[in-house]
Amino acid sequence: MACFLVSAAEAVVVTAVKTIEKKHEEKVIETGAEVPEKTRIPFSRKLSWLIYMLVGGAILLAFEHVWHGEVTPWFPFLTAMSDAEETSQMLHEMATVGVSMAALITVVWVGMCVVADRIVKRSDEKKTSENEA
Repeated sequence: MACFLVSAAEAVVVTAVKTIEKKHEEKVIETGAEVPEKTRIPFSRKLSWLIYMLVGGAILLAFEHVWHGEVTPWFPFLTAMSDAEETSQMLHEMATVGVSMAALITVVWVGMCVVADRIVKRSDEKKTSENEA
Protein backbone atom coordinates (compact mmCIF):
# COMPACT_ATOMS: atom_id res chain seq x y z
CA MET A 1 0.00 0.00 0.00
CA ALA A 2 2.81 2.40 0.78
CA CYS A 3 5.95 0.28 0.55
CA PHE A 4 7.39 2.70 -2.02
CA LEU A 5 7.72 5.33 0.72
CA VAL A 6 10.50 3.32 2.37
CA SER A 7 12.65 3.38 -0.78
CA ALA A 8 11.87 7.06 -1.27
CA ALA A 9 12.85 7.86 2.32
CA GLU A 10 16.12 5.94 1.95
CA ALA A 11 16.81 7.86 -1.27
CA VAL A 12 16.37 11.16 0.59
CA VAL A 13 18.80 10.08 3.32
CA VAL A 14 21.34 8.81 0.79
CA THR A 15 21.07 12.09 -1.13
CA ALA A 16 22.01 13.99 2.03
CA VAL A 17 24.93 11.63 2.63
CA LYS A 18 26.04 12.04 -1.00
CA THR A 19 26.03 15.83 -0.67
CA ILE A 20 28.21 15.65 2.44
CA GLU A 21 30.56 13.13 0.83
CA LYS A 22 30.90 15.20 -2.35
CA LYS A 23 31.84 18.28 -0.31
CA HIS A 24 34.39 16.21 1.58
CA GLU A 25 35.89 14.85 -1.65
CA GLU A 26 36.14 18.38 -3.10
CA LYS A 27 37.82 19.63 0.07
CA VAL A 28 40.36 16.79 -0.06
CA ILE A 29 41.14 17.59 -3.70
CA GLU A 30 41.51 21.35 -2.95
CA THR A 31 43.86 20.82 -0.03
CA GLY A 32 45.84 18.15 -1.85
CA ALA A 33 45.75 15.98 1.25
CA GLU A 34 45.34 12.86 -0.84
CA VAL A 35 47.47 12.07 -3.87
CA PRO A 36 45.49 9.91 -6.30
CA GLU A 37 47.93 7.10 -7.12
CA LYS A 38 45.39 4.88 -8.80
CA THR A 39 42.22 5.42 -10.72
CA ARG A 40 39.15 4.91 -8.58
CA ILE A 41 35.46 5.59 -8.64
CA PRO A 42 34.50 8.33 -6.15
CA PHE A 43 32.17 7.21 -3.38
CA SER A 44 29.78 10.06 -4.21
CA ARG A 45 29.33 8.62 -7.71
CA LYS A 46 28.59 5.20 -6.21
CA LEU A 47 26.00 6.82 -3.95
CA SER A 48 24.43 8.33 -7.08
CA TRP A 49 23.95 4.79 -8.42
CA LEU A 50 22.11 3.85 -5.23
CA ILE A 51 19.94 6.95 -5.43
CA TYR A 52 18.98 6.17 -9.03
CA MET A 53 18.08 2.60 -8.10
CA LEU A 54 16.00 3.66 -5.09
CA VAL A 55 14.17 6.48 -6.85
CA GLY A 56 13.50 4.31 -9.90
CA GLY A 57 12.03 1.58 -7.74
CA ALA A 58 9.96 4.04 -5.74
CA ILE A 59 8.53 5.64 -8.89
CA LEU A 60 7.69 2.27 -10.39
CA LEU A 61 5.99 1.11 -7.19
CA ALA A 62 4.13 4.41 -6.79
CA PHE A 63 2.81 4.05 -10.33
CA GLU A 64 1.69 0.50 -9.57
CA HIS A 65 -0.11 1.67 -6.41
CA VAL A 66 -1.80 4.50 -8.32
CA TRP A 67 -2.84 2.00 -10.99
CA HIS A 68 -4.51 -0.19 -8.36
CA GLY A 69 -6.25 2.75 -6.69
CA GLU A 70 -4.27 2.62 -3.45
CA VAL A 71 -2.92 6.15 -3.95
CA THR A 72 -5.31 8.96 -4.80
CA PRO A 73 -4.77 12.62 -5.72
CA TRP A 74 -6.97 13.79 -2.83
CA PHE A 75 -6.49 13.70 0.92
CA PRO A 76 -5.50 11.39 2.65
CA PHE A 77 -3.65 10.32 -0.56
CA LEU A 78 -3.17 6.77 0.73
CA THR A 79 -6.50 4.97 0.84
CA ALA A 80 -5.28 2.84 3.73
CA MET A 81 -5.11 5.91 5.97
CA SER A 82 -8.88 6.35 6.00
CA ASP A 83 -9.36 3.51 8.50
CA ALA A 84 -7.29 2.66 11.61
CA GLU A 85 -7.26 -1.06 10.83
CA GLU A 86 -6.05 -0.49 7.28
CA THR A 87 -3.45 1.97 8.55
CA SER A 88 -1.93 -0.68 10.83
CA GLN A 89 -1.91 -3.11 7.90
CA MET A 90 -0.19 -0.46 5.76
CA LEU A 91 2.47 0.18 8.42
CA HIS A 92 3.06 -3.57 8.72
CA GLU A 93 3.52 -3.79 4.93
CA MET A 94 5.94 -0.87 5.00
CA ALA A 95 7.92 -2.52 7.82
CA THR A 96 8.13 -5.90 6.11
CA VAL A 97 7.87 -5.53 2.33
CA GLY A 98 9.18 -1.97 2.03
CA VAL A 99 12.19 -2.50 4.25
CA SER A 100 13.08 -5.82 2.61
CA MET A 101 12.87 -4.29 -0.88
CA ALA A 102 15.02 -1.32 0.13
CA ALA A 103 17.52 -3.67 1.78
CA LEU A 104 17.67 -5.85 -1.33
CA ILE A 105 18.32 -2.79 -3.51
CA THR A 106 21.12 -1.76 -1.16
CA VAL A 107 22.66 -5.26 -1.22
CA VAL A 108 22.59 -5.27 -5.03
CA TRP A 109 24.23 -1.83 -5.00
CA VAL A 110 27.00 -3.10 -2.70
CA GLY A 111 27.59 -5.94 -5.17
CA MET A 112 27.74 -3.42 -8.02
CA CYS A 113 30.32 -1.37 -6.14
CA VAL A 114 32.50 -4.41 -5.44
CA VAL A 115 32.39 -5.49 -9.10
CA ALA A 116 33.11 -1.94 -10.31
CA ASP A 117 36.11 -1.65 -7.97
CA ARG A 118 37.49 -4.97 -9.21
CA ILE A 119 37.10 -3.88 -12.84
CA VAL A 120 38.90 -0.59 -12.14
CA LYS A 121 41.63 -2.41 -10.22
CA ARG A 122 42.09 -4.89 -13.08
CA SER A 123 42.38 -2.08 -15.63
CA ASP A 124 44.95 -0.30 -13.40
CA GLU A 125 47.01 -3.48 -13.13
CA LYS A 126 46.83 -3.93 -16.89
CA LYS A 127 48.01 -0.34 -17.49
CA THR A 128 50.93 -0.68 -15.08
CA SER A 129 52.02 -3.99 -16.60
CA GLU A 130 51.90 -2.41 -20.11
CA ASN A 131 53.97 0.56 -18.89
CA GLU A 132 56.59 -1.73 -17.36
CA ALA A 133 56.95 -3.78 -20.52
